[in-house]
Amino acid sequence: MFARRWTSWIYFAALLLLLSGCSPNQADYQPVNPHGGIWDRFFVYPLTKLLDYTYDVLGSYGLAILVATILVRLLVLPLTLKQMKSSKEMQALQPELNKMREKYRNNQQKLQEETMKLFQKHNVNPLAGCLPILIQLPILLAFYQAIMRDQEIKASTFLWLQLGQHDPYLILPILAAVTTYLQSVVMGMSDNPQARVFMFIMPVMIFVLALSFPAALSLYWVYSNLFTMVQYYFLGDKYKTKREGATR
Repeated sequence: MFARRWTSWIYFAALLLLLSGCSPNQADYQPVNPHGGIWDRFFVYPLTKLLDYTYDVLGSYGLAILVATILVRLLVLPLTLKQMKSSKEMQALQPELNKMREKYRNNQQKLQEETMKLFQKHNVNPLAGCLPILIQLPILLAFYQAIMRDQEIKASTFLWLQLGQHDPYLILPILAAVTTYLQSVVMGMSDNPQARVFMFIMPVMIFVLALSFPAALSLYWVYSNLFTMVQYYFLGDKYKTKREGATR
């Protein structure tokens, strides 16, 4: 319960951060300085070089974003696996948590105490699933700046898209919203009442963001959602089988 709730709020806060701090109406960004501050040197510049190098090989920034997305997601895969394991462990404890909520429904302090005892007993960290999201926030912001500060990416085209501009046909915003919703379903957010509301809020916010954000960033979001769904399809049952086998 707590992990899913915190995960949902982090997603929500991330979207608000993007809305407030990454508006495409801001003044043009300066070119990336490889010798600048920590942000430019270790986040934005490496992503810019990766995109440029992949473009030189494949001849398309749309495909370069796909390759960069896969590499970034593989980089954080160990954290994602930890998140998946934590999620499955929380699901295994859900029946006991439901009983405790019913037993202590009139005593919230006692409920919190017993819940923490249950987590300690089973060595479960309810916030472990939040770490991959926190890691991906600076990556997402760095992707935005790498796109907006690289004139070649902004001027490039991919399919019907100009990567530095929003999609005029609204196809990409719709895909971003739909894949965000499907990702939530695959991750099991529909099983948790506290997280279920975000299954509908998040796609709407993503759609609104994609209406004005550069198509390159929305493309990254779609790629990332698809990667997550494939990842959960192939790896999700692994932890389920482990847990069920251990409890028999």
